[in-house]
Amino acid sequence: MKTRLSFLAILILLTTSGYLQTITQWRGVARDGVYPDKELLKSWPAEGPRQLWKIDSLGNGYASPVITADHIYVPGETDSTGYLYAFDKNGGPLWKTETGMEWNQNFPGPRSTPTVVDNLVYYCAGKGNVVCIDAETGEKQWSVNMVSDLHGKIVRFGYSESLLVDGDRIFCSPGGRDTNLVALNRFTGKLIWKSKAMGDSAAFCSPMIIKLPQRKILVNFMIHHLVGVDATTGELLWSQKQDRESDIHCNTPLYENGFIFYNDRGGNGMVKLELAPDGQSIKEVWRNFKSGNVQGGFIKIENFLYGSRYRPVKFESQDASTGVTVDSLKFACGSTIFADGLLYCYSDQGVMGLIRPALGKMELLSSFKITEGTKEHFAHPVICDGILYIRHGKAMMAYDIRKR
Repeated sequence: MKTRLSFLAILILLTTSGYLQTITQWRGVARDGVYPDKELLKSWPAEGPRQLWKIDSLGNGYASPVITADHIYVPGETDSTGYLYAFDKNGGPLWKTETGMEWNQNFPGPRSTPTVVDNLVYYCAGKGNVVCIDAETGEKQWSVNMVSDLHGKIVRFGYSESLLVDGDRIFCSPGGRDTNLVALNRFTGKLIWKSKAMGDSAAFCSPMIIKLPQRKILVNFMIHHLVGVDATTGELLWSQKQDRESDIHCNTPLYENGFIFYNDRGGNGMVKLELAPDGQSIKEVWRNFKSGNVQGGFIKIENFLYGSRYRPVKFESQDASTGVTVDSLKFACGSTIFADGLLYCYSDQGVMGLIRPALGKMELLSSFKITEGTKEHFAHPVICDGILYIRHGKAMMAYDIRKR
């Protein structure tokens, strides 16, 4: 464990950031795939929207970029070593910092999206190295290894979670017998609490946090359970066993108005749970075994859930009250985000689609093929200030989707 941040610097950061944090992270502000941009194009030319620039030297990787007011941060891997890259908003290079050993076996390269909080960037490498980096200079502030320092266990596709920050804490999932989930001080990397939870290994899911009047609940998938722990103490509040014991659970759950939704193609389908008002128990409301995708996420708009389906491949919607499938669309499986009234689906076959949802019904408005980049099309797209960012392996492209 390495710490380079002085006590004085910590005090300054605590004083200036407090609870008014600016967080840029995995799948948007609320980790729900919804982006606030408005005045976007409602259709695209056959060749796609205007490309502003591209970068083709990132190395291997499946991680999405994060975009702040001035910078773009994205990880990549070359010769088994991971790097975090910073670019300006025109794609110009600013700095490059080594982040540790990356996953170099099946599907080599980073799979975790960085989390930027005020002037610090947090990132988890595939072999378990958690690093804190100065957002302006690229200088490492501290690092903790989830295997050697926190007694975690690497799973078959490497660590994949995008780190979650709340206040002065950063949460991660080493997957150890006694360190299933942990909370660290985000300024120093020091352990605040550890939770045994159900003693599972980690899965591939990025956690979310539910904020109730009584408590905050950290929710994440482990290899055989969905778990909810008290974010202040690490106490296990509840769990749900995943009956069809696949070890692949990638999609971040969603919480809204007393209910938790999750989409899991590990065999468990699309599920709705009711959370008790005090946060200490859950009850299953419905389950649609036929629905679900591996890692593409899903979107909730009004009373409907939208996302791709793994087998048979299609895009579909469910009624959030009943779980019944409402509509389906012939479009390949992929990752889904939402902005300005429309769904954006980036398929595993490299096609970017623009879909209009309307009370569960769907219409494909436009699509275009991503021809640049390498390997699989797994990274989730990002929208910021009217620009659509797509990462495909070693390449990242920026497209202008603003109305003229």
